[in-house]
Amino acid sequence: MSNGPHSLAAVSTGTSPTARALRTLEILQTRPGTTAEQLAEKLGVTDRAARRYVAILREAGIPVDSVRGPHGGYQLRRGTRLPPVSFTQSEALGLVMAVLDGRPAATDAEDLVGSALGKVIQALPPGIGVQAAALREHAAAAPDPGRAHADPAITSALVGAIASRRRVVITYRSEAGREWREEVDPWAVVVRHARWYLLCHSHRADGVRTYRVDRVQAAEERAAGFRMPEDLDPVALLERHLGTGWAYPTRVRFEAPVERVAPWVTPPMGRLEPAGEGRCVLVGSTNNPAMYAQEWLAVVPFAFRVEEGPELREAVAAVVARFAAALA
Repeated sequence: MSNGPHSLAAVSTGTSPTARALRTLEILQTRPGTTAEQLAEKLGVTDRAARRYVAILREAGIPVDSVRGPHGGYQLRRGTRLPPVSFTQSEALGLVMAVLDGRPAATDAEDLVGSALGKVIQALPPGIGVQAAALREHAAAAPDPGRAHADPAITSALVGAIASRRRVVITYRSEAGREWREEVDPWAVVVRHARWYLLCHSHRADGVRTYRVDRVQAAEERAAGFRMPEDLDPVALLERHLGTGWAYPTRVRFEAPVERVAPWVTPPMGRLEPAGEGRCVLVGSTNNPAMYAQEWLAVVPFAFRVEEGPELREAVAAVVARFAAALA
């Protein structure tokens, strides 16, 4: 992080003229077109004082333009080079907490993310950096066995292909260890419940597919482009397709109406549909029948019958036998 005449590694909240001038710079960086009235409200000063802080920035050589009209206000001149990041004390601590929450191993300086976090903390001014370092050192984060970390290089390659609208050939390894290559149109990378997913159109399957990014072994961008679907809602589409396209089809009938069963069903389990007479059916697929039976169906508090999917029927039978043995 640069410490040149116009740089700011971190800003703590304060009432001094310097602190308010730096806060003015931060506001204009994040919200171009801020009016004097809006600036005054955020700084907790009069309109006249807000204009004075803008003048201080100009005196320091930072080009702040005034745009007239209904959509006008103060904004930094286009092309102005400013420091890459500025933190308040709360933002710095919040960043450390978010990193440790998402990656407990970041408490270790040898960890990839831990090393990056250490560099950020070292660049902070003493008043903020000491507290951020103390939080990282003394906070204990228990590892979550359900979390899976995607490779940053592969994730970057996928995001780059999404931005450039280029097809990608991915090498994918399933949970069972089966590996294959296929060409896809990468639509979005979605983070859901601490897991990273690639939402794409698979040319091999000629349909929408969702793949765990941590299971992508390689991603090679191609020259061929693709057109992004109109009005794409990546999160909603991912939710709808998490329960489709897997190796083992499933169909489960519940002796309860949709509105009662729905709170117990997550999108990866499949699509819940009414079946008349106070019943509903869950139609989907899975790559892990044992998990589907033990972790998902077993907790639904309604009578059900597996109508399709011999693999799921066997998995449910194994759960029933295990519970029956516990009562013998």
